[in-house]
Amino acid sequence: MIDLSTLEGFEWDDGNRDKNWKQHKVHWTEAEEAFLNEPVILIPDPHHSQIETRLALLGRTLADRRLAIVFTVRKNRVRVISARDMSKKERRIYDETLEKNP
Repeated sequence: MIDLSTLEGFEWDDGNRDKNWKQHKVHWTEAEEAFLNEPVILIPDPHHSQIETRLALLGRTLADRRLAIVFTVRKNRVRVISARDMSKKERRIYDETLEKNP
């Protein structure tokens, strides 16, 4: 699995940044916060990883908004593909993980 601490930052595609705001009301700064706040859960996404490796991250913002983010890594930078609020199932997974590993 990838070590987020080794990455050098974020690379944003204007289309994805705008799409995440328009469709899900997630600002790009919120998405970045979710990567930086502990704990985060990384989940492989083999179904969408034919061309490049994609991962899902479950995390939270400084305001405790819980986000699910699909991303890839290019040139040692995080490239966010999609960011949205966690589903009920994702929140349950996140909360159960927190309970097991406080």
